[in-house]
Amino acid sequence: VGELARRAVERFGRIDVWVNNAAVGLFSRFEEAPMDAYRRAIETDLFGYIYGARAALPLFREQGGGVLINNSSVVAKASQPYTSAYVISKFGVRALGESLRQELILDGANDIHVCTVMPASIDTPFFQHAANYTGSAAKALNPVYDAEKVAKTMVRCARRPRREVVVGNAGRLLALQRTLSLGLYERLSARVIDRDHFQDRAAPPGAGSLFDRMPEGTGVSGGWKSDVRSSLGRAAFVGTAVAVPAFLGWRRLRNC
Repeated sequence: VGELARRAVERFGRIDVWVNNAAVGLFSRFEEAPMDAYRRAIETDLFGYIYGARAALPLFREQGGGVLINNSSVVAKASQPYTSAYVISKFGVRALGESLRQELILDGANDIHVCTVMPASIDTPFFQHAANYTGSAAKALNPVYDAEKVAKTMVRCARRPRREVVVGNAGRLLALQRTLSLGLYERLSARVIDRDHFQDRAAPPGAGSLFDRMPEGTGVSGGWKSDVRSSLGRAAFVGTAVAVPAFLGWRRLRNC
């Protein structure tokens, strides 16, 4: 990663924006995941960002400015079952952004910005590439958003940096629901994800792209927007996410 940064500066003279976007998936119950797969997922999803930040920040300091964009996930705000290594990493990426911003404040580095982008479920081949030890084929969680939505968010952050931004209304509702009632969120989201994050077909255990590249799924889209259940899943999921915060907010107001 350091060599990548060096060559970029050698070719273009400086680096104005650095985007960390390393990610691999691992679907498994916590105690059933092979430890080498679990470690590999965290090394990629968390240390990949650490290596990128350590390559970019010294250059930003030297040139007096720059924007570091870390592509995290809404699970950095609202956890889920079956992907604990991924969730741990994404929580870590968000925490990394907070810590780096605090250090930059202490240094008076006002022109260096660290942005954390947290997308909801995005239509990419990520789920086809994920390691899976659940016995069921994984799929994108409804509702599914276009990858272009994330790309546009990153461009906006490059132009007008924001500390944190969630991509997709479903993600915002999930984060709100978790904030209002963690216990209720955990119960509801566990059941929704258990039902909607998997296809109705078996899948043999495998490491996916954790250790080796995969020839399939090299485009932007993973084809998840064509899921015939998407509209029904979106209505049910968003309906629950809207109703629960509204009820909890009403109850809190009533008790004031």
